Amino acid sequence: MIKSDLTKGEIGDFYWGYINRIPGDAELIQTLRNNTKEFSDFLESIPEDKWAHRYAPEKWSILEMVQHIIDTERIFQYRALCFARNENAALPGFDHDVYVLNSDAEIRKPSDLIEEFNSVRDSGIFLFKNLTEQKLKLNGNMNDMNATPRAIGFIMAGHALHHKEIISNKYL
Repeated sequence: MIKSDLTKGEIGDFYWGYINRIPGDAELIQTLRNNTKEFSDFLESIPEDKWAHRYAPEKWSILEMVQHIIDTERIFQYRALCFARNENAALPGFDHDVYVLNSDAEIRKPSDLIEEFNSVRDSGIFLFKNLTEQKLKLNGNMNDMNATPRAIGFIMAGHALHHKEIISNKYL
């Protein structure tokens, strides 16, 4: 399935900011694969001394930002799995600031975070790769909005691009 197959009702307006970072003709699995390599290569290019840097006192470090991406990937993969399995219960949102505050990212090594990102993303690729077109279109409710697994897959790629841009513009 390609990004241009998505329809407005498959995800709330907020998430289109991530999805729209992906070209319209992008295929989901290949997008996730390419995005994984692109983001991982980008992280590996960041100098060691920049990882703990904050561009303002209340802002996350790169360590915390990458941990946030990993945590978010796990949550979105869980949501996609639930919807593909026809879960009827509404799934709650999460407070990403609380997650970062409790992540202990500051004691992590950049190489470990990069490895974990790749591993978690690979798990997501396997999930999406093995969902039928019908399962990718099933609706569920997350954070008080409708969502489909296929929209979630494109959100994951766009979310990584969003943070890559922030790191490039604010930290490097």
